[in-house]
Amino acid sequence: MNIVTYQPSMLLAILPECLLVLLAAMILVADLVFPRDQRSAFGWLTACGFILVALMAVLFSRPGETPEFIFGGMLRHDWASFTFRLIFLLGASVTALFASDEPTDRRFGEFYFLMVIATLGMSLMASSANLIMLFLAIETTSLPLYILAGFRILDQKSVEAGIKYMLYGAMTSAVMLYGFSLLWGFTGTASLYEIARQFQVMDRASLLLGGAVLLVLVGFGFKISAVPFHFWAPDVYEGAPTPVAGFLSTASKAAGFAVLVRVLLAVFPAATPFWAVVVGLLAAGSMLVGNILAMSQRNIKRLLAYSSIAQAGYILVGLAAHSPLGTAGTVYYLASYLVTNLAAFGIVWLVGREVGSDDLDAYAGLGKRNPTVALAMLIALLSLGGIPPLSGFFGKLLVFGAAVQAGVQGESWLIALAFVGVLTSVVGLYYYLNVMKTLYRPGVDEHSLRVSSAWRVALLVCVAGMLFLGTIFTPMFQLAVAATGGWF
Repeated sequence: MNIVTYQPSMLLAILPECLLVLLAAMILVADLVFPRDQRSAFGWLTACGFILVALMAVLFSRPGETPEFIFGGMLRHDWASFTFRLIFLLGASVTALFASDEPTDRRFGEFYFLMVIATLGMSLMASSANLIMLFLAIETTSLPLYILAGFRILDQKSVEAGIKYMLYGAMTSAVMLYGFSLLWGFTGTASLYEIARQFQVMDRASLLLGGAVLLVLVGFGFKISAVPFHFWAPDVYEGAPTPVAGFLSTASKAAGFAVLVRVLLAVFPAATPFWAVVVGLLAAGSMLVGNILAMSQRNIKRLLAYSSIAQAGYILVGLAAHSPLGTAGTVYYLASYLVTNLAAFGIVWLVGREVGSDDLDAYAGLGKRNPTVALAMLIALLSLGGIPPLSGFFGKLLVFGAAVQAGVQGESWLIALAFVGVLTSVVGLYYYLNVMKTLYRPGVDEHSLRVSSAWRVALLVCVAGMLFLGTIFTPMFQLAVAATGGWF
């Protein structure tokens, strides 16, 4: 009989997850204590809680040089999970501040409770080393996000967004779960790393691997809104509360990529030539479709939704390169994209609240009404376009550079993929510049926008992150390189 003993190091490895459970409980208690007119207090409590969890993770939960399997191999404590955990906590804390003035029909506690549970699920997704644990973590993340997308129950668009997100998510989860069941049936184990070892000694492994890869990619492609699994994103982003849309487009997408990279590298190393081509096709389709359809959008949230699809394509370029530089570029790009897109959606939320419209024309005159807010939006759009010295430039440089490097070493199709990425980046600059032009175009209303202290702090963190990652390159890149080693 095997008796599992819990070492102190094992408990420290999951300390952030334990603290997130405690934070969720504190929010429910605070919902009974705080006055109903103290809406911003929940935002500050949740954001400070996330920051405290991140600090405790840095102090006590840093992994060692050798990856460690804990809880019977269900979780893997390594630099990849540690890095993504910090990314999720940063994104959740900023979102909590942006949402502090979000009208939620006075259900503030439930709103932030669901956000904490979703963040807990993302953290477990990045750490999962077992198919069962992975699926439970994905559902722990997905179910709260379905509810958050439709949280404005008096808004028809929000309810529609929640229903669409749930239906599409359930369908793709079913396909992904079927792929998981095939992996377990082929190998007799649910451990990701044991599955890889089993496939290396099996006959006709290529056929089995190819089918399993395609089924698993359906679920992960939905999570990262890659073409052709992107169709839900524009409608859900438009209808969901704007802070939730920003959270979906950044932290949730990062969680999808964390799982996608781990599964492809850990479970399917024998099928790398096959899945690299499939990922390359997904990248090319996402870059082309996302950028082309974004050009005709007049609703700013739908424009950012198609931009998010295109950004997923750029990130997939680094994964398609299947090299240490490519995976490090993927991590770096995700960190850059997190602070950039959260800033953009935060400003969209502010303008939508004040003006009552998400139409592009609502941004006319913003440069005169609030020069600081307009400048922050300008910086975010330039970063999304990959203009130096902002963080988006280094993200694109790393993933495209990895593709070119792999192409020079023999896989010439990756050079063509990088070329497509550069061309579509130029296309993306067109609609980003169109928004920038609107910001400084004369507008009808010249009254200044009301900005809360929580919103101001969140935007400052995002802008500082874009400038920091774009000028001080080394610290985040070293963390990304360490995360790359943790996947293998």
